[in-house]
Amino acid sequence: MLVLFETPAGYALFKMKDDIFKYFETPDAAAKTLKLKAFQKFENTTDAMSAVTALVEGKVSKGLKKFLADELSELDLKDTLAVGDSKLAASIAKKLEINVVSDSTTLELMRGIRSQITTLISGLPEADMNAMVLGLSHSLSRYKLKFSPDKAIHLLDDLDKELNTYAMRVKEWYGWHFPEMTKIIVDNLAYAKVVKTMGFRSNAANVDLSTVLPEELEKEVKDAAEISMGTEISDEDIDNIHHLADQIISITEYRVQLYDYLKNRMAAIAPNLTCLVGELVGARLIAHAGSLLNLSKQPASTIQILGAEKALFRALKSKHDTPKYGLIYHASLVGQAGPKLKGKVARSVATKCALSIRVDALGEHDGPTVGIEMRAKLEARLRQLEGKAKGVVGSASKGKKEGNKKFEFKQTKSYNAASDVAVADDASSAAATPAKKRKAAVEEDAEEEEKPKKSKKNDDSEEGEKKKKKKKAKTDDDEGAEAEEKPKKKKKKSKTEDGDS
Repeated sequence: MLVLFETPAGYALFKMKDDIFKYFETPDAAAKTLKLKAFQKFENTTDAMSAVTALVEGKVSKGLKKFLADELSELDLKDTLAVGDSKLAASIAKKLEINVVSDSTTLELMRGIRSQITTLISGLPEADMNAMVLGLSHSLSRYKLKFSPDKAIHLLDDLDKELNTYAMRVKEWYGWHFPEMTKIIVDNLAYAKVVKTMGFRSNAANVDLSTVLPEELEKEVKDAAEISMGTEISDEDIDNIHHLADQIISITEYRVQLYDYLKNRMAAIAPNLTCLVGELVGARLIAHAGSLLNLSKQPASTIQILGAEKALFRALKSKHDTPKYGLIYHASLVGQAGPKLKGKVARSVATKCALSIRVDALGEHDGPTVGIEMRAKLEARLRQLEGKAKGVVGSASKGKKEGNKKFEFKQTKSYNAASDVAVADDASSAAATPAKKRKAAVEEDAEEEEKPKKSKKNDDSEEGEKKKKKKKAKTDDDEGAEAEEKPKKKKKKSKTEDGDS
């Protein structure tokens, strides 16, 4: 039986003489039981660290695969190889296609070898072995402590706040003495360096500011210092202002170092995500999710609004539109898009980020393998959306221009008698006949339409005449009746007169 044993110094391959696991009480008994077949030494700590990390993850490293392939002959391939780690045993059996055993008996065998390792491997003192074990354990502990950018990004935010506060206090304090310089120099670091170098504004003419400011700004500061309206300050004031300026300079330098550290670490742990959204946005996303592995489990829709949870729940509660982006809004690709396209671009960036994060967290390759390609696709998508938007805006503006176009008077052409052409009589008569026919047809239609109107008018007139006749006859009858009543009245009068007489 062959036994594979890993040490801080290298890989050891033993050949067992007998299948007995209990003869490890003394070094002599262990030497009789096991015989060292081969040993491969690690070149440096980096090789040992890479080998140990591969063993911890249950993977067969390139060095171990080459060592076993070189040392195991065709006769040895028929033997059984004892391996302490079950995951490593399965990987070796799969890649090298040999018989591998890993059980409780193998663990007892490994414990026995570990107790007598200095005797079994000659030329390896115990003191050197202990030093190797200590150094490798420290390196492995540092490796297991995964980098989390939340501390660095939070510290970066705190430094920015402190810098803004200190710079505001320096400008406020020194502004009493030289208020014009606040508008001339906008950068906080440059302002602090000028205050530190110049001191009182009366020294501006004799101080060389070329190391701090460009030539144009230097001349402008010196000209403004000669006609400044600021008040005089004491030496104690300028000393305190110098202390504040020193704080600004030192904090700014530390911030630059911290940003470089964050940039390098992000390029190491999440190169594809960094390529898409940048170091700061990528670090904020990882810090918000807790870790890179937690972020890789999130869908693209969650990554898109990560950081806007309050706005999301407020919109759901009030039944308004949900937010379109969160922390991803600060990505350069989203910032380049127009106001109406930011939602679409944020959705596209979140989709590509979800894929890149999974490659960074679970992939085996180092470097931005898919990040560069995805960024190129996103930039092409952004150009396509901007082109469509420009086309729509251009067509709308064109329509507006045509609609609001100023009226221009166009003079009509005068009649040209020379362009008249004489036509034959037959042709003119032939051309005239269809026109006459059409005219006659139109007149007939008009007459037919007028006939019912005339008949209706005649009927109305006849009825009116009848009514008039009736009225006339009635009036005649009334007049005859009145004429008959008059002689009767006369007769009555005569009778009455006769009676009286």
